[in-house]
Amino acid sequence: MKVILVNGSPHPQGCTFTALTEVAKALNANGIDTELFTIGADIKGSCLACGFCKTNGRCVMDDAVNRFLPLAMEADGFVFGSPVHYAAPCGNILSFMSRLSICAGKYLANKPAASVVSCRRGGATGALDTMNKFYPINGMPMVPSQY
Repeated sequence: MKVILVNGSPHPQGCTFTALTEVAKALNANGIDTELFTIGADIKGSCLACGFCKTNGRCVMDDAVNRFLPLAMEADGFVFGSPVHYAAPCGNILSFMSRLSICAGKYLANKPAASVVSCRRGGATGALDTMNKFYPINGMPMVPSQY
């Protein structure tokens, strides 16, 4: 079994990376392989609704979404991580997740997923709520946790 951990932060080794590293340790200790995928600044924007992905199997914007598609096909589960920006996930992860849903929804269905957020003060529950809406829309069982 392999779980892909997606670091949606623009900072490749910041607080979100640290949180995902802790998740990876727990998964590895239970015999689950993990791989970290970092979006960083390699996201060109939100979906253009151009339909390119429907006929070509990849997004017209050649960025982190297209790099992730082969991983999505092979993964057994996902953990998406984001810093909290103004009580919401950062824009990079939101654009990534919405475009991924359109380009690769068939590779996400029936694969469990969880969210991890990192914040300085408040806004964690709002950010988690936003990210967690992505999973049922894509037919992904959401892995619960405790606060």
